[in-house]
Amino acid sequence: MVLWSLLPISLSLVSLIGTWVTAPGNHCRDNTSIACCQVPTISSSGTSLPESSLFTATFNAGSILFMVFCIFHHAHILERNSVHSMLSRIALVFGGVAAVGAFVAGNCNPEYLKLAHYLGAAVSFLCICFYSLLLTVLTRKCVLTQMEWFLYPARVTSTVVQIIVTIGYTILFVQEEYLYKHSAAVFEWIMSVNLELFELSFAVEFCFFSSSMLSTLLVKRDEEKPILLA
Repeated sequence: MVLWSLLPISLSLVSLIGTWVTAPGNHCRDNTSIACCQVPTISSSGTSLPESSLFTATFNAGSILFMVFCIFHHAHILERNSVHSMLSRIALVFGGVAAVGAFVAGNCNPEYLKLAHYLGAAVSFLCICFYSLLLTVLTRKCVLTQMEWFLYPARVTSTVVQIIVTIGYTILFVQEEYLYKHSAAVFEWIMSVNLELFELSFAVEFCFFSSSMLSTLLVKRDEEKPILLA
């Protein structure tokens, strides 16, 4: 049913619009020089009111939608390509942990709970890389739409960008120099936008999704309860 495609579309739009709307306008603080052109980090949106409230709401909504997306995609794989169910379960675990990490980061103000915020963000960033990689592999192995000839190379590109930018962001973020901090902020926004475009591409798959596919999870729940609860 085409209406199911609204799930990845909503997930992408909530993340995209939410993060850009909550981005603070004045991020220079005490630096009033011309060189003060630093792009604000996504985390800086959650430090002060009223942006912090929207920041938390955005991450809560995004985390829930992402978890639902992971579960529904897993159900789709089980229904159409059950031979790859184990790979899909591993992806589901990474996706679930990424959603929990984002939830923690969104609900821990980096001004007061810096360790919890950055730990949640780090876990989310890392698991997103593995989740994107596994979904890209599943795109190559599973025929869900007959458009894999286009989706697979697009997702390969997106996944490679996500991994490279995440590594670059991690290296630059721990540096103290202004130029490195500036670059880290830019990389963080690239990561966010790239992930949202990756999620948006699944609107194609979800056009072929139906509510009956969710029964696959219910049927297997008794046999594989520990795995699904993971």
